[in-house]
Order: sequence, then structure tokens, then C-alpha cells
Amino acid sequence: MSDIISEAKRCLKCKKPLCSAGCPVHTPIPTIMNLFLEGKIEEAGKILFENNPLSALCSLICPHEKNCYGHCVLNHKNAPIKFYEVENYISSFYLEKSHLQKPEVGKYMVGIIGAGPAGLTLAFILAQRGFKVTIIDSKDQIGGVLRYGIPDFRLPKSLVDKLLTKMEDLGILFRPNTLIGPSITIDDMFDDGYDAIFIGTGVWRPNRLRIPGETLGNVHFAIDYLKNPDSYHSLGDHVVVIGAGNVAMDAARTIVRKSHSKVDVIFFRGKEEVTANRDELDLAEVDGIKMNYYLNTIKIESDGIIVEPVLKQENEDGTITYVNDSDHPFKFPATSIIIAIGQGPQSNIVKTTKQIDTNQKGLIQTKGNGETTRPGVFAAGDVVSGPKTVVDAVAFTKIVADEIEAYCKNKESH
Repeated sequence: MSDIISEAKRCLKCKKPLCSAGCPVHTPIPTIMNLFLEGKIEEAGKILFENNPLSALCSLICPHEKNCYGHCVLNHKNAPIKFYEVENYISSFYLEKSHLQKPEVGKYMVGIIGAGPAGLTLAFILAQRGFKVTIIDSKDQIGGVLRYGIPDFRLPKSLVDKLLTKMEDLGILFRPNTLIGPSITIDDMFDDGYDAIFIGTGVWRPNRLRIPGETLGNVHFAIDYLKNPDSYHSLGDHVVVIGAGNVAMDAARTIVRKSHSKVDVIFFRGKEEVTANRDELDLAEVDGIKMNYYLNTIKIESDGIIVEPVLKQENEDGTITYVNDSDHPFKFPATSIIIAIGQGPQSNIVKTTKQIDTNQKGLIQTKGNGETTRPGVFAAGDVVSGPKTVVDAVAFTKIVADEIEAYCKNKESH
């Protein structure tokens, strides 16, 4: 606690805070710091929650070096302020102690498909405005990627559970274990009286390498593994993770903890092109995970993978060319292989609903306000943008919330 107070005291409370400008949801950081130091923690927590219902979670999993921490003015002369530590303390306290007052329920009813970051954010915003809100999800608990894609050592599931209590405070209904598309469709939802429908289903379809061996029994997709690591009992003593994004790091670090296996990460580019957050990469190496760069996987076998070196060549014009050295393939032994090269969206909804256009990657096409090509249907989060951060999903969903409210009022007036 003393360290958190010290960080709040170190903050310069800038009149033009670069930290707030660098935050995707523009958290009023100087205001929060002042309230905290004045002992007004509940008031600070209320501001944080209303600005970002997932504040307590974002304080743990945001790429802080790219947002508030990275934009702090003290970066130039001193150690930047760790606002996220103060934020976590305040927001966790608020979730634990506060009781949200249920507003008078209005006439508008909104259905939210997907209980992940975007869906939860929208539910809280609209419910506090008096909307009747129902969240429908294919899984048995709320959270989406927060629960089924981020390891507990990075984000305790107990924190996600506290959001359910707040949903109950506001009268938000949650319908679990229901997949929209095969049996119940968006058309059925409109027939049942929903004024608007929001799609925030995320990206749960793993990308394939499309090489021989992907169907073998010792091969798993990282996004599937992270849903329930405890169900993977036979990974063996040496696991290879193919890919170097945040999901790859989460999978690798979880394997070390759960299976006590030796873990190697294979990446076809260099360290400077790793897409994982820098601190996640650093922590993976601290955890004993070995990074192997410039290796292209061409085949999977029952006892390892076949790789070929990738040669990095700098051209006369300054551009870089990568060439696979197919003349010198070699075997990289492993008992299990985890594939982590990105994810795409499922197609259950768009296949059973007319007028919802998607792009070549299957992502839902929207206008800048989240409106899809089907009137009354909106979307946000990874199912629109592809994999991004949780706070990015929150930021865009706040825009969509305003648009849904305007749509419902306009619909009523006509």
C-alpha cells in the first residue's frame, strides 16, 4: 500500500496529462490521483468504473508501456508513474465494496451476443442508462477472452467473477451455453422484441499453419489450450510453441507452470518483430522459456517439427528480404506442439443472418460507429478489428453504446 501511495504522490498531476491522452479510454489520471490522496477512494472508483467498466482488469493486462506508463512526462527524466498500480487498487476496492443502483428500467431492449470485453462494456453502459439488457454467450460463464484466454497468473478469475455481481445489481440477464446461429438466430431475437442487437463474439477460430501433421494427437492450438489448461494431461517434457504473439506467450508461460515442461518458442522472424508485448516476452524468458528466431516450420511429426532456417538479407535500397533456406532443414524435437499464429472469427452468426457483410478475413464490416450492414445490428471488439487489446475494445464499444441509444430513440420517433 505504501508503494501505491508513493506512486500517487510522485505524479505531477499535469494540467495537460500526456498519460490520459495516451490511454485509449482517456482515463482522467490526475483527477483520480488527487481523489485517492484525499481519501476519496469510492469517488475515484466510481469515476474509473463509469469511464471504463473493466478498469480493474485493464489495470492488470493493458500494454501499459504503450499507454499511460509509456506516455508519462517523467519518461524523459525519471521513472514514469505506475498509474496502473493505483488504478488496480482503487478499482478492485470499488468492485468489492460498491453496490450499483439499478436505474428505472426504460422501454428499450438490447440483446448482446458475447460476454467478452466488448459485450460486458456495452451491457454496463446501457444498463446504467435504463436499457433492458440480455447477454447471450456460448460458454458457461462471463468473460470471454478475459476468462478463457488469459492465464490466471495474469488475470485472477475472481476479479472477473466480481463483474457478475455488478451485472446482477443492474438487472442484466445472462443466458449461458447458448450459441446464436444453429438454433436461435438474430431474426428470432428481433421477432422477440429486441430493439437492437450487438455482436461481440471475439475471435475463437485458430489460424492453421496448413502444413503436414496438424491433425496429429500431440498438436494443439494455443487458444484452445488456454480455455482449460488442466484438461491437457499429456503434453510431455518438451513443448514447442509456434508463434510469438501475446497468446503464444500466455500459452508458453502457462505450460511451464501447469506441465513443468521445457518450452521452446519458434518464430520465423527476429526478436525485434515479435508481436507480443515487450514485458510479456521478457517475463517469458525469465520463466525459462527459450526463444528461437528465424526458423520456419514446414512439417509436424509425432516427435517434433521439421524447420528450415530463415535468412535475413538487407538489400541495397535498405529494404529487408527473408529467404527460407530449404536446402538445410533439420528436426526440432518435441513431445507436443502448440500452434499460436493468430485467430479469426467463427461464422455461426453471419451464415444464418442476411445482410451482415464481412471482409476477406471473416471480420464483420462496420461503419465508424459500429453499425453493421444490417439495420439494428451493431458490432465491436475483435470480431470487427481482429485481435486487439481489451482497452481498445472498451474504447470503441463506448462509441457504439451512444450509437445504439441514438438508433433506438430514432426508431421510436418513426
